[in-house]
Amino acid sequence: MASGVAVHDDVVNIFNAMKVRKAGEAEQDRLKAILFRLSNDEKQIIVDEGSELHVRDLQPGEDIFKRVVGLLPEKDCRYALYDSSYETKDSKKEDLVFIMWAPENAPLKRKMIYASSKNALRSKLTGIKFEWQINEMGEIKDPSTLVEKFGGKGLVVSVEGKPI
Repeated sequence: MASGVAVHDDVVNIFNAMKVRKAGEAEQDRLKAILFRLSNDEKQIIVDEGSELHVRDLQPGEDIFKRVVGLLPEKDCRYALYDSSYETKDSKKEDLVFIMWAPENAPLKRKMIYASSKNALRSKLTGIKFEWQINEMGEIKDPSTLVEKFGGKGLVVSVEGKPI
């Protein structure tokens, strides 16, 4: 079921900037995660102001995964893009992960409109290899669930520099 919700151009522009890094871009300017939400009138998917997480926002040694999870609101839905760094037995990789956050304690109407609007957003974010639907914090308490998306514990040896 399609909701008829449009995707704001800013969302697509941010996605494209995260997908293709500019030559000479400083590592600390790199965007690690951002949230998108429905506008107040529920007609557009927009950038959730103040939800941007850049590398420069992180403290040395801080758990990036926990910081990204900490951006998600407790009682409302969101879409997120997370620029994940991980290492397999063979190489280091970076991939964008599309997250749909629909917590169980969010209002049913909100969960329904987010679910029915997801395809409109996904159709604008082409080239994302990994999608993650999350319905409760217990599913994301550590990166092990994400490791399964990347190929499993037998293949992935670390996420964001932290051994699995």
